[in-house]
Amino acid sequence: MKRIFLVFVPLLFLASACTEDLASLNVETKKPAAIPAPTLFSNAVKSLAGNLATASVNTNVFRFTTSQWAMAVYQDEAQYDFQTRAIPNTWWNAMYRDVLADLRESSRLINADASLLPKEKANKLAILDIMEVYTFGILVNSFGNIPYTEALNAEKLFPKYDDAKTVSADLITRLNADIAKLDASAAGFTSGEDVVYKGSVTKWVKFANTLRMKLAMIVADENASAAKTAVEASDAGAISASTDNGLFTYLSASPNQNPLHVDIVLGGRQDYIAAKDLMDKLTGWNDPRKTAYFSTNNAGNYAGGIVGKVNTYVDFSRAGAKVIAADAPYVLADYVETEFLRAEAKERGFNVAGTAEQHYNNAITASILYWGGSAADAAAYLAQPEVAYTTAAGNWKQKIGTQKWIALYNRSYETWTELRRLDYPVITAPVNAKSGFPTRLTYPNTEQTLNGTSYTAAAAAIGGDVVTTKLFWDKN
Repeated sequence: MKRIFLVFVPLLFLASACTEDLASLNVETKKPAAIPAPTLFSNAVKSLAGNLATASVNTNVFRFTTSQWAMAVYQDEAQYDFQTRAIPNTWWNAMYRDVLADLRESSRLINADASLLPKEKANKLAILDIMEVYTFGILVNSFGNIPYTEALNAEKLFPKYDDAKTVSADLITRLNADIAKLDASAAGFTSGEDVVYKGSVTKWVKFANTLRMKLAMIVADENASAAKTAVEASDAGAISASTDNGLFTYLSASPNQNPLHVDIVLGGRQDYIAAKDLMDKLTGWNDPRKTAYFSTNNAGNYAGGIVGKVNTYVDFSRAGAKVIAADAPYVLADYVETEFLRAEAKERGFNVAGTAEQHYNNAITASILYWGGSAADAAAYLAQPEVAYTTAAGNWKQKIGTQKWIALYNRSYETWTELRRLDYPVITAPVNAKSGFPTRLTYPNTEQTLNGTSYTAAAAAIGGDVVTTKLFWDKN
């Protein structure tokens, strides 16, 4: 019996040890029990910037849609085929799941934090809401009617779609409240938490005013009175110098490098090239930004390819070194954009300071300086009859629209929006285009299958779920 006992003791001990080890596997050592609100905020902004900056053909193809880039080999996306890779699904999910959900959870946590001083809490909540407005603005101006009042609500499994016009008006109302709440005398997010303005509440006020101007101007052809009120309220408080620019700054080291660097440089892609439409303008007008926007082809020349046509990669220019640098920032809002908005406001008869020509010149000069040119370069560029505000071809929409299209290079979603509402410049349709110029993205396939009733009602309300359905503000 003694021998049997000695055999079983180790076996029982081992069984006990195994049980303890198995139980420990359920402990998540790398997943925090709770994510801090500031981390959710910075992660949301990083996700937003990443999706706007990327040139992934699965997500963001607007550089091709706006005829600023062309493709060497694969032409599906350049030809307005957004369904093969389900681009609308990815764009939708990126904004709702990766950005808005984190912003909303961050707001919930800050609201529940009793340790925050009232003004600090108000600042943080206002900043979070400004970024929510920014993101909902992208969604409503990409798709039309969208889930809004019932979005991000776990109790609403089949959220209704809200009218796009109503959503757009509410976004401006929210910004009115956010701007009123921001108090520069109190703290907001800390420098380490705020990846855009490093804790400056003053600059968030400027950012919010520029965003209000932009969202108001988008609807100006549909509701001039509301646009006028919002723009005039924003003018004095909006971004007024390049030092106010709202940038998401990437780092030179992985994993926080610019997505274009990751995709093109590290990924070794050889299919993104300059488009002929943009290159012709840059070359024809001796644009000093050309050498920053693009590199030369293998023969040492600047050349743009035809969008939608197979192009030999080595024969055409590619994105410049400044564009694809690992630490190249993504511009969320800037002085260039704001000055173009002010120029347009003057032409629409809105009461803002300065003249349309002054703001037009300021915008172009700031763009050239941002891309490495000098004040002398800007002056020479603006002196050309084809560029000078008084002599450039066309009406104010053509003058401003064309120069804004050039200056917004590498902000492709914004470029797409400006092309849709200003209708200039007139770009060349892609070879073998699958449709007319896309004025919206179609709704995700997942919405059709998982939220079918709401989807069907939304599609009918906007006039049909096709890429050429114009949004309510697209009047021309």
